[in-house]
Amino acid sequence: MKLILIITLFLTAGISQVSAQNDSSAYETQRKKINQLLEERSSRFGQYESSLGKRSGIFGLKTKKDMQFSNDILRQIVLTDNDVFSELKILLDYKDLEKQQVETRAETVEGRIDRYQTTITGLQQENEKLRTVTEKTNADYNKQSNYLIVLIIFLIASLWYIFKLKILPKINKPAKKNA
Repeated sequence: MKLILIITLFLTAGISQVSAQNDSSAYETQRKKINQLLEERSSRFGQYESSLGKRSGIFGLKTKKDMQFSNDILRQIVLTDNDVFSELKILLDYKDLEKQQVETRAETVEGRIDRYQTTITGLQQENEKLRTVTEKTNADYNKQSNYLIVLIIFLIASLWYIFKLKILPKINKPAKKNA
């Protein structure tokens, strides 16, 4: 019984570890994707900063083309920000899912523990009943053994008494002489 319980616990732990590894690898992949988007945003922001300083017009002024280029970079930054937010939402969903799985596992384990405790309590009560029955049976056996020994002693004493009173006097009587 204990062996089956131990094997079941090891198999359950192994399955949950594989599941946890899959979840954490997806989580890590998502984190890498977000970090990559943040690096991309950072480099685009650097491009935007340099485009703000770029003045290719007459008398060192900004041209419409310079401002359009800066706006395009800024637009790309905003699109990257939107992608980051979307990926962050997915990452948070992974975390929520992971949290929910942990809670579910905890509830399952608590349920199992409760069932094991109930089973153990039942087995302890059954063991106590069996122990009581065994003690009663042993007491009855000892009582019967004592009665049997007394009966055997009484039978032996009765046989000895009968043998002494009835058979020994006949054997010990001298034989009558016919003469």
